[in-house]
Amino acid sequence: MKPYDIVAELEKQVAEYCGANHAVAVDSCSNALLIAIRYRLDTGYSTHKFVSIPRYTYVGVAQAILNAGGQIVFRDEHWQGAYELVYAGIIDAARRFRRNMCLDLPRDYLVCTSGHWGKHLKIGRGGFILLNDVSAAETLRRMRYDGRNAGVRPADDDFIRGYHCYMLPEEAARALMLMSYMPDDNPDIPWDDYPDLSKYKAFGGKG
Repeated sequence: MKPYDIVAELEKQVAEYCGANHAVAVDSCSNALLIAIRYRLDTGYSTHKFVSIPRYTYVGVAQAILNAGGQIVFRDEHWQGAYELVYAGIIDAARRFRRNMCLDLPRDYLVCTSGHWGKHLKIGRGGFILLNDVSAAETLRRMRYDGRNAGVRPADDDFIRGYHCYMLPEEAARALMLMSYMPDDNPDIPWDDYPDLSKYKAFGGKG
């Protein structure tokens, strides 16, 4: 088995567990959000760059929006486990991981979840984009790998806009072991330890 076949096997198992057709493994949920938002902007999913998120969420979500070229709109929302990045068709599910959690969502949505040690799938570092569109999955796999095609020499490749955020095989191997013991239903992780990001100068607040 080639080392990165381990990553592909993990993607297959995570997609099946979550009720999606495909999973794209990356090195963190923050970077999963980054390339998912960039993909939405590149493909014209929305007619503008605004992305709406709850005021109380992880700082990496706001950073991902800005780093992808979007603009943040904060909203008041008491969420549990997951919430929508409105106008982007993306779900931040960093605090949710359960069997078939993607089944009831619109089929064109992208769902980002976490493999952080403090979440349900305790890889250490890691994240996934869950989705149903095979063409989008192929593009996102290139985006996570510097815009490259896996297995192709750079001198022979064609490049798209990309980021350096792929998952390492050793992380995927650990995740495969953890998946073998993953229960079907995990309680959502509370969100009330997050600060109000709308108050920070970095995100348009007065500080």
